[in-house]
Amino acid sequence: MFQSLKKKLNVFIGRTEEKVEKRAELSTETKVRGILRPKIRLSEEDLENILYDLQLDLIQSDVAVETTDAILEKLRSVLSGREIDKKRVHESIEESLRRVLREVLTPDKEIDVIDFVKNSSKPVVLLFVGVNGSGKTTTVMKVANLLKKNGFSVVLAAGDTFRAGGIEQLATHGENLGIRTISHQRAADSAAVVYDAIEHAKARKIDVVLADTAGRMQTKTNLMDEMRKICRVNKPDLRIFVGDALTGNDAVEQARAFNREIGIDGSILTKMDADVKGGSALAITYETKKPILFVGVGQGIDDLKRFDVDWFIGEILEAS
Repeated sequence: MFQSLKKKLNVFIGRTEEKVEKRAELSTETKVRGILRPKIRLSEEDLENILYDLQLDLIQSDVAVETTDAILEKLRSVLSGREIDKKRVHESIEESLRRVLREVLTPDKEIDVIDFVKNSSKPVVLLFVGVNGSGKTTTVMKVANLLKKNGFSVVLAAGDTFRAGGIEQLATHGENLGIRTISHQRAADSAAVVYDAIEHAKARKIDVVLADTAGRMQTKTNLMDEMRKICRVNKPDLRIFVGDALTGNDAVEQARAFNREIGIDGSILTKMDADVKGGSALAITYETKKPILFVGVGQGIDDLKRFDVDWFIGEILEAS
């Protein structure tokens, strides 16, 4: 998992260590009465060379250009003029990198979905959006399973009325979990389907409505207009973008577009177990300023992991 980003960041740490060691050897100020100075300061030239290489490495690992620039600027601020303990070079550089990555991965507002549902007026409406093939329907079912395990009642809204078999797929999954699916005929108004599911939940005191939607490319104006209609009519409590981690920068652009058009509250990244690059998680959080709520780590109904910043940073900084 995340082998590309892990490798690039460890290469950065190695390069920085080499620069510090070289600076210690070359500096005429390293000796005081025959004893090596305990701390070394990187020169501006050293830092620029290291950061230039890191810039290329991050972009190759699916970190968007804007996010890459932010990481470089934060690292420059942290490392510029800083004296590094010669006995703790690796630890010092890694600590600086952890600090910067944590800043990039910290959204404007954290959301714990279970706590959110527990503390909100019922029914709570969660709307799932994204492009074709991102794994929305499977993700809806994983979230439904998680909510049921936490004691909440759930109803599904089959808002994907355009994809052949979309309604049937959701209904079949719902039956397997013992959850009812509210649906209309194919090509029906998605906003009306979600509305009926909400009314059903109100009448039967169901806690949560999970609304699936048709996959749509973020460049299709008419489809985004329909998504805005769904939101306007039904006022979902959380608008959740579902992105395929394997698509890298495409997922970042999709998240950016959906956030611009309808205002997402958080993201779920699918196929994270197969993502060898890892940069999209960094970029999506930084670009949207919204949290990653969960990550999909397999095909099973239980393969949904709450995204944890420290877990992610540990994965990408752990030695290869």
